[in-house]
Amino acid sequence: MTEGLTIGRWAPSPTGDLHLGNLRTALLAWLFARSAGGRLLWRFEDLDSAVRPQFYESQLRDVAAVGLDWDGEPIRQSNRIDVYLDAIANLRQRGLTYECFCTRREIAEAVVAPHGPSPEGAYPGTCRRLTRSQLSQRRGEGRPPAIRLRVDAPDTQHLELTVADRQLGSYTGIVDDFVIQRGDGTSAYNLAVVVDDAAQGVNQVVRGDDLLPSTPRQVHLARLLGLDPPECVHVPLVLGPQGRRLAKRDGAVTLADRLALGEAPLYVLNLLLTSLGLEPVTTVDDLPALAERFDPTALPTQPWVWTPVAPAM
Repeated sequence: MTEGLTIGRWAPSPTGDLHLGNLRTALLAWLFARSAGGRLLWRFEDLDSAVRPQFYESQLRDVAAVGLDWDGEPIRQSNRIDVYLDAIANLRQRGLTYECFCTRREIAEAVVAPHGPSPEGAYPGTCRRLTRSQLSQRRGEGRPPAIRLRVDAPDTQHLELTVADRQLGSYTGIVDDFVIQRGDGTSAYNLAVVVDDAAQGVNQVVRGDDLLPSTPRQVHLARLLGLDPPECVHVPLVLGPQGRRLAKRDGAVTLADRLALGEAPLYVLNLLLTSLGLEPVTTVDDLPALAERFDPTALPTQPWVWTPVAPAM
């Protein structure tokens, strides 16, 4: 990695068409990277079973249509399975993992069990305490185990870690014995993203603030693997009219939807820019100049509530 060069990334999951909230976060990732004279990489986080082939191209096409570019060829997590397995093997050899046979229902019930409550969202450590005979029994039942990271915290199964966010300041969250490999053998998001960011030299991550709670886990894991965590920039989401995260239920929310209503890509781009308090552009060729004037400290700190409007004519 070039000394001092900002390297950001945009990492969507190809499970559907990008909606306005996705495009807005992509725009922000682009602005943060380009305003610093840096690079922006594209990574498809495609380990989800809901991935569909057609969305690789449609997502590339939509981002390009609103004037955003990226550096190099997009990579796919599905082509990097062996890299994740190597990282898991590293942790396993160091005694930092264990098998977990819990279902979601069992985890929910264990949270309120007599041995003591766990913080909201934290795994209560049920399978950490299995005896050898219990472990053998679970394996004999044929349920494929997930692999959890063993957090080294005295007398508990979690620790608290404070991380710095460029936009939101300090955030303290829980690091529990989180899953790094699912029961079907697929590497979990928190592991794959840490390994990939380091491998690609990413030192700046711009993403929705709904992912902030996962950041302490990722920072902790990066340190265990001897990797440098990137700078994090968590930005407000786009909400639908009902105050929930924008989704298909909210109507014509994708670029394809808006184009079908007669809106031009430039109109959609300017809609996103103005939602961020930025001036609209006459053409996408004006974006580099806009990036030079970009001031992250002036960005809104509250979600943008998108309300459907009549198609632009």
